[in-house]
Amino acid sequence: MSKLRLAGPALLAAYITTIPAANWLVAHYEQAPVGFGYTAPAGVYLVGLALVLRDLAREAAGRAAVVAAIVAGAALSWWLADPALAVASAAAFAVAETMDFAVYEPLRQRGLAVAVLASNAIGLLADSLIFLWLAFDSFAYLPGQLLGKTWMTLAAVAVIAAYRTRRTEVAA
Repeated sequence: MSKLRLAGPALLAAYITTIPAANWLVAHYEQAPVGFGYTAPAGVYLVGLALVLRDLAREAAGRAAVVAAIVAGAALSWWLADPALAVASAAAFAVAETMDFAVYEPLRQRGLAVAVLASNAIGLLADSLIFLWLAFDSFAYLPGQLLGKTWMTLAAVAVIAAYRTRRTEVAA
């Protein structure tokens, strides 16, 4: 059994908890800097991480487990979030993660990095638009949201590439 498969339960748990944790940050810290003078709701980095964790959980635990995790994450977000954030968060999470999943699956055969980059681009845009519209009735944070989530995606792809390079060097 591969190391990634063994990590499946941990990846699923981390994935499911990122959205309620992001909501907690938004409720308690409001906004965070993301670079170039932009800010975003404080949970932006965790939401970006959720997109990556979804892809890794898919690799480790399979499609059915990820679909169940999307439902569990949306439900947990709904249950734990402030009422003002609950609808926005659960709706954004469910729609964005489902769209991310739909893009990821057909692109996976072209490589993990390609699938992660493309699916996260769709997921982070959908999540940002839905969340900002429902939570704030404004797109003022949109540039910061997109930038913060993009940083997380690029960091994850760099880590994945480094891991794969290291694994290839060790195997050789």
